[in-house]
Amino acid sequence: MKKIILVFTILLTTVTFAQNKNAKASIEVDGVCGMCKERIEKAAIRTKGVKSAIWNVDTHELKLIFDERKTDLKTIAQKVADVGHDTMEIKATDEAYNSVHACCKYRDDEVKKDHEPKEEDKD
Repeated sequence: MKKIILVFTILLTTVTFAQNKNAKASIEVDGVCGMCKERIEKAAIRTKGVKSAIWNVDTHELKLIFDERKTDLKTIAQKVADVGHDTMEIKATDEAYNSVHACCKYRDDEVKKDHEPKEEDKD
């Protein structure tokens, strides 16, 4: 019986230490502006275990540093979707999407067009 408990303890310790407390990952999140950036980053950083969340407006990439012992990418993606932003894995509900500001309606082609860089900004 003692051998079984010892093996179980060693196995549990190995699994616990195998998880990274400073895991780095990135996920794609839809959005179009600075207000989206603030909302996305706030939703991610408020997820228990997330240490850093930086979203790029141009690339739609959300770079994360998080504790794998406390959360995972699916949980973070769900938190972002809950505030109205689609990820590659989880799509925001219509209710959540409709709660974002009118200028943040990234599914609307006219809104996306309004947020494209102007010709003079490209130089």
